[in-house]
Amino acid sequence: MTDQSIIFFDIDGTLLNDEKELPKSTKEAIYKLKENGHIVAIATGRAPFMYANLRAELDIDTYVSYNGQYVVLNGEVLYTNPLNIPALETLTEDALNHNHPVLFMDHEDMKANVPEHPYIHESINTLKIEQFPTHDPLYYQDRELYQSMVFCAEGEEVYYQEKYQDFDFVRWHPVSVDVLPKGGSKAKGIEQIIKKLGFPKERQFAFGDGPNDVEMLSSIYNSVAMGNAGDHLKSVAKYVTKSVDNNGIQYGLEMVGLL
Repeated sequence: MTDQSIIFFDIDGTLLNDEKELPKSTKEAIYKLKENGHIVAIATGRAPFMYANLRAELDIDTYVSYNGQYVVLNGEVLYTNPLNIPALETLTEDALNHNHPVLFMDHEDMKANVPEHPYIHESINTLKIEQFPTHDPLYYQDRELYQSMVFCAEGEEVYYQEKYQDFDFVRWHPVSVDVLPKGGSKAKGIEQIIKKLGFPKERQFAFGDGPNDVEMLSSIYNSVAMGNAGDHLKSVAKYVTKSVDNNGIQYGLEMVGLL
């Protein structure tokens, strides 16, 4: 179809509500998009294994994980951007001295460098996923890692931001910060898919709600901020829809003319 579009959806606060539930209207809207011949993709900060069930439920096999560091197109890995392991090893030793646990994450699993810590439980449990990190302090060795987490209170990440120039630090929880390769973003991951498929800007759409969606909504021509998004994200988006719990996805797709 000549007017085929590609639509990228964030997960938390966009496809899923605060209870990590998929609204019925959202599921129906996604299936309608696919029936109409459009390509539906996910762009998230989550690891691939954290939303395998959601991909299966929505029959989606194109996705951007780890805020752009692990990109899959039609079920095949298209692009990866791993962390600098020597720099991560140094950061981990430093964090351990500050009693800040570190999580190591690849495309299949996540391992913590300490056996137990309340910050790990407090933050990971909010994701409401089946998989919980187990202990392996050497998991960073001999493998590619696409994201890490440092568990620390708000403001404490400034120390790491100033000291470790190989990474970007993005807070997603009051006691947890994502560690990404410098300059990595959902927008960079999406760029790899667009480059491969060749969609014109007018046929590119993206929906998001959080701070890690700023680059995505700033770069995608038809960008839609959820009603539950912050003011800054709404200011960079072309459109603003209703909240996720108020049929925001369905309403937004109708607003931009895709449904």
